[in-house]
Amino acid sequence: KMGDDIRKNFNYPLVVQTDMNDEMLTECMESSVTAVEKHSSSNELAARYLKEALDKKFGSAWHVVVGEGFGFEIAHEVKHLLYLFVGGQVAIVIWKCS
Repeated sequence: KMGDDIRKNFNYPLVVQTDMNDEMLTECMESSVTAVEKHSSSNELAARYLKEALDKKFGSAWHVVVGEGFGFEIAHEVKHLLYLFVGGQVAIVIWKCS
């Protein structure tokens, strides 16, 4: 598929959807890259790392899904959603819902 070929060429975060402010978005993108690089063999550990980092930085309760080939439908607080790809294939959804 053409979309898959394009995504494989991205080594930086590719934002699909967000409503975050710039500061929060930058922090979440940087933390996402760190999580995936640090835990490249485990999406579960990457998700836990990212959730803990965001809870510490922005307060709880953050939720994180890391993986490939999934769909989602969620309720979230306004200005607290990010859906992105890191390293081409790994999708991450981050949202806050207290």
